[in-house]
Amino acid sequence: MKTKFFYLVTALLLCVSLNLAAQKTPADGKTESPEKKQHALNFIKLNLTALAFKNYSVQYERITSRKTSVGASFRVMPNSSIPFKSQILNSLDDTDTTTRNAINKFKMSNFAFTPEFRFYVGKKGYGRGFYIALFYRYASFKSEDLIIEYENSASVKNNIALGGKLTSNTGGIMFGAQWLLGKHLCLDWMIIGPHYGSGTGTFTGVPSKPLTPSEQSDLRQELEDLDIPLTDKTVNVTANSASLKLSGPWAGIRAGLSLGFRF
Repeated sequence: MKTKFFYLVTALLLCVSLNLAAQKTPADGKTESPEKKQHALNFIKLNLTALAFKNYSVQYERITSRKTSVGASFRVMPNSSIPFKSQILNSLDDTDTTTRNAINKFKMSNFAFTPEFRFYVGKKGYGRGFYIALFYRYASFKSEDLIIEYENSASVKNNIALGGKLTSNTGGIMFGAQWLLGKHLCLDWMIIGPHYGSGTGTFTGVPSKPLTPSEQSDLRQELEDLDIPLTDKTVNVTANSASLKLSGPWAGIRAGLSLGFRF
């Protein structure tokens, strides 16, 4: 995943370089207006809040007029344990070994691409002040070692580790504000950005030994009983495998604080 993040940042910087070259030699031979030329039109920003959640998120924004801009952000989380793992474990009862074991083993990663259009409502404009943004987000989440417990006919507990991938497509609206900090720095406060759409995913696992009919029934029931609101589940359990397919609405909220470089 780190390699993927390196390639994404490299591609983003290449696009910026090509964009700057185009500014110097416009295809139609025209130059930008004096008012527009006096403002830096490009921003590259790092989301500081995302770092606390083990995510690396970079955004490029291009000012297209005094009131508008377009941009795109890339977010990646390398395969790792869940954020704030130690704090979560400390909040659990020491006797809850099942949950503690599941949290200790669980691994996850994600990737997201988010293009957006911004409208700055204030008088200053050119990337300054309060803004409203419309955006689309594609996100992909991968997980490993999602532990599901089940019992055999003798009421002895066993478990199986599921792994898989979920993808989502959502659209939303963002409210935020951006300030210029001197000549080359900016601060972007993404106050709140609810988004809604749909997601689908498949998670599979292979038991350490073939499951008996009783174990298959118990594992199937455990998967059916997973509480995932508004989501359609398709469960399939055989002696040698288990799968869980999910589909349904997907929602989230964008928010955070980014520090950027403008040029």
